[in-house]
Amino acid sequence: MCQLSSVRNVSAGEFERPGRGKGIIDVFRHRYLLTLLIRKGTATRYRNSVLGWVWSYVKPAAQFTIYYFVVGQILGLHRGVENFPIYLFSGIVVVNLFNEAFGNATSSIVDNRALVRKIYMPRELFPVAAIVIAFVHFLPQLAILLVVCLLVGWVPSVLSLLGFVCALVLVVLFALGLGLLFSGLNVRYRDAQNFVELIRMFSTWTSPVLYTWILLKETIGTNEIAFAIYNSNPLTVAVHLSHHAFWDKTVAVGNGLPPGFALYGTIAAIATLLLLMIGQFTFRRFERSFAQDL
Repeated sequence: MCQLSSVRNVSAGEFERPGRGKGIIDVFRHRYLLTLLIRKGTATRYRNSVLGWVWSYVKPAAQFTIYYFVVGQILGLHRGVENFPIYLFSGIVVVNLFNEAFGNATSSIVDNRALVRKIYMPRELFPVAAIVIAFVHFLPQLAILLVVCLLVGWVPSVLSLLGFVCALVLVVLFALGLGLLFSGLNVRYRDAQNFVELIRMFSTWTSPVLYTWILLKETIGTNEIAFAIYNSNPLTVAVHLSHHAFWDKTVAVGNGLPPGFALYGTIAAIATLLLLMIGQFTFRRFERSFAQDL
């Protein structure tokens, strides 16, 4: 009887309503579950693979070789760009991080359908874990870039390194916003995955990875609006910062950051935060029927 009376005295407000979480905030409250998902993702990525983690080096190396041969040698875009391999690779690593994080986050709910259907946990854990896993696999590429830059006499500055850290934060939040948006849509409408592949395909070409922003400026001429829109793309801002941190420090005269970059960076940061809120809102709307749709 004493136990029953103590239960009756508990206010209903002290209980959490099932299935009603606080969005991304819940991820921080369930760090242990997040750690388990990250361990599972990193452990199973190359399971039963002969090369294993070596693929984290082989894939970007193959991509770099193809781009360097076709874009740099055949099309001749390396002319006038000193240390073009470093310019190319310092842009590729940023785009690769975005593409993998965005792609993994989009398919995270569908890939974990068994857990989603059987037990309740904050669903945001899956996209966030997918992005952390993508960041873990980004580190070997960054290590290669650092080694190559040091070999050619790279002398970093604190300001440029802080800029690169800001670039990584921007890319991760941008991928998370898009990942939340499309992972929710992908459960109900599987053709959302096709839009994701289009975005990932365009990401390499709509950022100054294979060409310089000066070449783009010469091409579009006096169209300042198009130039501003291009440079306000969060991924473009991140690539600019990566080039400034690594490539600019290995050449006598670099391209530098485009004029008005502070404004472009501010717009990109605001757009990323808005996208994160839109992605979270959309995710929560579709989350209600995840179990049924899966």
